[in-house]
Amino acid sequence: MNVADVMSKQVEFVRPDEKVEKVALLIFGRDINTVPVCEGKKVVGIVTEKDILTRFFPTMQEYMEDVVHSSNFEEMEEKATLILSLPVRKIMSKNLTLVRPEMPLLRAQSLMSVRRISSVPVIDRNNRLVGILSKGDVFRSLVGDQLLFTENEDYNDFLSKTYYRSVDWDNRLKLELPDLLKVFEKHKVKTVLDVGCGTGDHSIALARKGYKAIGVDRSAPMILEAKRRKIPLSSKTYGNVNFYHGNAENLIYDLNVQFDACIFMGNTISHNPNNYRHLIKVAANSLSPNGVMIFQITNFEKVLKKQKRLLNFNFATPQDTTLKEFAFIEFYDKPYNHKKILKTFAILSSDGKRWKWSGIRNSLMGYTDKIRIKKILGDEGFSKVETYGSFFDGTQWDYLFRKPFKPLESDWLNVVASNKK
Repeated sequence: MNVADVMSKQVEFVRPDEKVEKVALLIFGRDINTVPVCEGKKVVGIVTEKDILTRFFPTMQEYMEDVVHSSNFEEMEEKATLILSLPVRKIMSKNLTLVRPEMPLLRAQSLMSVRRISSVPVIDRNNRLVGILSKGDVFRSLVGDQLLFTENEDYNDFLSKTYYRSVDWDNRLKLELPDLLKVFEKHKVKTVLDVGCGTGDHSIALARKGYKAIGVDRSAPMILEAKRRKIPLSSKTYGNVNFYHGNAENLIYDLNVQFDACIFMGNTISHNPNNYRHLIKVAANSLSPNGVMIFQITNFEKVLKKQKRLLNFNFATPQDTTLKEFAFIEFYDKPYNHKKILKTFAILSSDGKRWKWSGIRNSLMGYTDKIRIKKILGDEGFSKVETYGSFFDGTQWDYLFRKPFKPLESDWLNVVASNKK
């Protein structure tokens, strides 16, 4: 693998006569730490975060001539405006390390390590800038591609620290719980398995209504949060709900309990891209004779055909943090062979002054639709499979089972499977 295979070809650069302020804006706005300086397309210098920060501190000569004033850190901070107004040529480094596109990638990485630099400009045979290579580019290429997509607990671990804390659970449960209770009453449900329970809010709400609920999730932080949220329950209802960390299939076997209902809320079933059919089979086999299964599944058809792959873009005020606001962006790629679909979940955060990336995850998910889920459930012996549609704009929720499912209008495909043979 060569440098050309990995380098970033869209390179931001500045001219020697431009102000340092432009470099600072590029470093903040593009999330980079090295900016090439070019005359025409020829690299004549580079500017790094270190080059800018060094200007805040006195030189050794300045320190020797005036020890007292050179140690005044408040005065150093006041130099920011002056430093940002300097021409780039005043602070750029001229001792350059440059590489060619055809250089082996690991040789370039070795060069960066020896010279203790994080990025190198890439030049062609005419010494013109054609790209830039960072240690992050090398790491993603050599290590990132070897990692599995985060369809495991890491995805929810990531979201538990940000997105799930912003969910308006009062709004969600106010609308979803009455519909769940109506189905449970119809099927005489007493015990419930909540697969992919997340922070446990559905299970806890059911416990308050007198149901025996068990919540399972692969994310350890989610289960810890669920147990924390369980604490305020009264002594009468506290024992109605328990939470377990692990794979649902294994826990179902270990628990060896029959459930009257199994619920898969919040697109849980799609978070099992490699085994969701097996998970449905195991859960179905754990049901009591008159048991019922409930699914809440993202309507991928609407996202792909009507929303141009964008699922949600919304804002939320975080809790227990100095940050002022989060922005959440969720979108999907086209499905692989109509079996799996890649979801990207990006988070930006704001401190009230500027926005920056807070994290991004790719999660490979199981792709399903109304026809497919009905066939799977039919194969498992459910003679009655009802489908409904509901609305969700990223913040506001909806009733579960009061509207017909419409492929190009519904945000959720909600399924009730019963009458198992």
